[in-house]
Amino acid sequence: MSKVKRLPRNVYEPELARLQAELVKLQEWVRSEGARVVVVFEGRDAAGKGSTIKRVTEYLNPRVARIVALPVPTDRERTQWYFQRYTEHLPAAGEIVLFDRSWYNRAGVERVMGFCSKQEYTRFLHQCPIFERLLVEDGILLRKYWFSVSDNEQERRFRSRMEDPMRRWKLSPMDLESITRWEDYSRAKDEMFVHTDIPEAPWYVVESDDKRRARINMIAHLLSTIPYHAVEPPHLPLPERPPPKGYERPPREMQTYVPDHSASLLE
Repeated sequence: MSKVKRLPRNVYEPELARLQAELVKLQEWVRSEGARVVVVFEGRDAAGKGSTIKRVTEYLNPRVARIVALPVPTDRERTQWYFQRYTEHLPAAGEIVLFDRSWYNRAGVERVMGFCSKQEYTRFLHQCPIFERLLVEDGILLRKYWFSVSDNEQERRFRSRMEDPMRRWKLSPMDLESITRWEDYSRAKDEMFVHTDIPEAPWYVVESDDKRRARINMIAHLLSTIPYHAVEPPHLPLPERPPPKGYERPPREMQTYVPDHSASLLE
């Protein structure tokens, strides 16, 4: 497969800024209309999900748009109905929730790594479409994105992370094991799509060998699927500062200040 040509920075950055401005408009529409939005990000390790979520939320209000990235379930959560630990994170009116991996863990890593039984896996494939139809029927705007990365590009990203001390934390032994289980994950993904790519909540595949293209394409598509419009912001007049009433600031030596590290950079 030929290498995907990277989107030039001088094209990528202005378009990303434009789309992020539209995301702010979407946020205000969600808040004013009391809409509920759920965006599911799935895909292989190092497919670009996290960096895309970062760009989506960069200028959004964290009280409106929040990221859900759940850890390994506790012993108690393992005894619950599988979807139970996810339902408590669903949005209320005026909220956007972005799932950095979601209930689809059961159809992916749990299936491939043997963390669930065949019965649990089969039950998931049966219940998931029902669960998602219930969400949509209740008015939740559900969008599901699968980030597709090639085996060569995934390996290149893994190697890059191993050599970068700032990103080394992103790698885990399970991430690296996904290289040896490439075909197993492929089969699991294909079977997952057969059962869960439903008209009410279809899967949208994002080609992500070029992260810049993936981010632009995913955000543009999300915006195109929601009938938002610009909301007139409330008028907030800046009040006049009142005249002073005799307040005097305490002497500086009575407080502990952070050392001026920046000054040492100029020496």
